[in-house]
Amino acid sequence: MAAMDAQYTIVIADDHPLFRNALFQSVHMAISGANLLEADSLDTLLALLEKEPDVDLLLLDLKMPGANGMSGLIQLRNQYPDLPVVVISASEEPNIIRQVRSHGAFGFIPKSSDMRALISALNQVLDGEPFFPEGLGDDDDEINELAERIATLTPQQYKVLCMLSDGLLNKQIAYELNVSEATIKAHMTAIFRKLGVKNRTQAVILLQQMDLTP
Repeated sequence: MAAMDAQYTIVIADDHPLFRNALFQSVHMAISGANLLEADSLDTLLALLEKEPDVDLLLLDLKMPGANGMSGLIQLRNQYPDLPVVVISASEEPNIIRQVRSHGAFGFIPKSSDMRALISALNQVLDGEPFFPEGLGDDDDEINELAERIATLTPQQYKVLCMLSDGLLNKQIAYELNVSEATIKAHMTAIFRKLGVKNRTQAVILLQQMDLTP
């Protein structure tokens, strides 16, 4: 298959070195002269994106350290709404792929794809066409609605929500984010209003509904 002759900056975010290496080879076969960068955790990825403003494509594993299920994708879509994100995952259930799509990913490539299928999918997304496996059916309206609500949160509010999900108290969250407890309470009020919930338990349940974790 002929390689595309173009200069792209592509980030591969996956914590498995062997798979990152295989993906590197596939990208080089698909795209001639690609500038490839890599990250092995969500924190590393976010630091990289701060330094590299002109990334053309992010290939994202859902289960990297720091990315709890869908939370990494949601945070990235909030902070970098113009960055095309293609999820590459071993979790290939239709419900998960529908969630990925509802959260604004540009594509989903199963890790089980062979080299030829992977190269074809990469060429498609770099041509500006989203790539998702066939036969998914319609998106789930409830998932779409939850995704839209979560997408209204600011990055800081989303961090607070994730810390809530981890069981942290208000004062612990305030310490972690280096802000006052009053600021956290204000964030909570805004989060509850945007998500349409009344308390932290309902907010955490809502986040878990959008997640991959059991």
